[in-house]
Amino acid sequence: MAETTAYQEDLSPGSLITRDGQIQWAGLLLGPGTPFPVDRAGISGWDDLPGIDVGDVPRPDQHGSWPGSRWAQPRLIDATVWLLPPSRDEARATLREFRAGTGLDGAERWLAVRLHGETLAVRARISRRVVPQDRSFVLSGTSKTSLQWTATDPRRFGADEQRARTGLPAPEPGLDWHPGASEDGPGDGPDGPGSGLGWPLDWGTAGTNGSLTAVNSGDTAAHPLIEFRGPVRRPSLTRLSDGRRLQYDITLAADDVLTVDTWTGTVVLNDTASRLYTATAASAPEQLFLLEPGETALAFRSEDTAPDPAARATVRWRHSHW
Repeated sequence: MAETTAYQEDLSPGSLITRDGQIQWAGLLLGPGTPFPVDRAGISGWDDLPGIDVGDVPRPDQHGSWPGSRWAQPRLIDATVWLLPPSRDEARATLREFRAGTGLDGAERWLAVRLHGETLAVRARISRRVVPQDRSFVLSGTSKTSLQWTATDPRRFGADEQRARTGLPAPEPGLDWHPGASEDGPGDGPDGPGSGLGWPLDWGTAGTNGSLTAVNSGDTAAHPLIEFRGPVRRPSLTRLSDGRRLQYDITLAADDVLTVDTWTGTVVLNDTASRLYTATAASAPEQLFLLEPGETALAFRSEDTAPDPAARATVRWRHSHW
C-alpha cells in the first residue's frame, strides 16, 4: 500500500513526496509508486493563472475604461487518477483508502505537487470525486477517477516555512573598565592605582538593532504571521521601505504571545482572546501588511523605557507563487 496516513491529519506540505509527479493531499499520497497513479493527462489548473475579477469602469466620454483593481478568483485543480490495487484481493482496501482520503471535509488542508524537483502547495478542499464503476472496476477494482480541489487562496506556496526573529534594539555595553592590570603596571590605571582595563578584554554582549530581513523568493506578495512575545509594552513592527506599521496598545507579560495573522486579519492573545481592538491609530490594516517578492526589511520597536532583552518578534511566511 501507499505511504499514507490518516486523511484527517494535515501533514506538512510535501512531507510524504519522494519523487516528481507525486501529489500529496493531507495524508494521502497519489502518483508514481502508489496504487493511485496519475493519468497521462496529468493535472490541470496548477500552473495556470486563476480566473480574475476586474474592477475596470467604462469611460463615459471616450474609448476604453478606467483601470480598476484585479483580484484572483479561487484556484481549481483537476487531476485524473487511476485506482490500481496491487491485486484483486487488495481492491477493497485500496478503494477504502481512496474514499477516506478524498471525502468531504469542511477544513482546508495542504495539497502539494512536486514537478521538476520543486514542491509547491495550496490550501484546498475536495470539491469533486468521480469513480466510474465500469467492467474493469467490477472485475479487478481498477478505475479511472477524476478529482477536483478548490483553493480559496489561489497562491501556491513553498513547502518549507520561512522564519526570522529579532529582539528589541539594545546598545553594546563596550569595554568593562574595572580594577586590574594596565599598561602602567598591575593595578595602576589612568585613574590611579587599582583602575584600568583587565586582560583579557571584556567587550560585553553584542548589541542588537531590532531589525530583521524577510526574503520572499516567489513572484507574488506573501501574508506573514507575526508573533510578539513579552515582556514588552506597545509592540510594533514597521516595514522600512514605506513606513507601514503594525502597532498594538497592549502590555505583554513574559509568558504572553500576541499573534497577528495578516491573511485572516486577526490579532489573538495566547491563542484564545481577540485583541484586534488594541491596534493603534498609527497601525495599518493587518491584511495590507505584505511581504513583496524580494527582501523586506522590518523593525521591531516598543515603548518600554528599558527594553527587556527577552522580548521577541518572530515573522513566519512561505515563498508565494502564482
